[in-house]
Amino acid sequence: MAANRSEIAIRIFRAANELGLRTVAVYSKEDRLSLHRFKADEAYLVGEGKGPVEAYLDIAGIVALAKAKGVDAIHPGYGFLSENAAFARACAKAGITFVGPTPELLDLLGDKTAARGLAIAAGVPVLPGTEKPVKSAV
Repeated sequence: MAANRSEIAIRIFRAANELGLRTVAVYSKEDRLSLHRFKADEAYLVGEGKGPVEAYLDIAGIVALAKAKGVDAIHPGYGFLSENAAFARACAKAGITFVGPTPELLDLLGDKTAARGLAIAAGVPVLPGTEKPVKSAV
């Protein structure tokens, strides 16, 4: 399953097809006519009643759908849930392989401020910047 849409989902499906794997797409109501939906072997609506962004961020809905359809691996693509440790954990808890970093690594590096602090602690040179998240543009 590609837990994403559009061009990145199509790339995931192409790679899966080259490996002889069946593919599953998810799509929001607004994306019901998007190409990625038709490039997959199966496609299912996710986040019913939610907006287009919220649908692709619906961890419980995506994992439940994957479980119900017998999906054994989920690739998050990029953006949306790709750096979300909670999503990786939810996949693992459901017995579904998360195609990406471990939840522990995402905890360390999924948050850019935490990743910067980790790099500094490890002695990696970093560019000057703030040590804490910026709260406003002012």
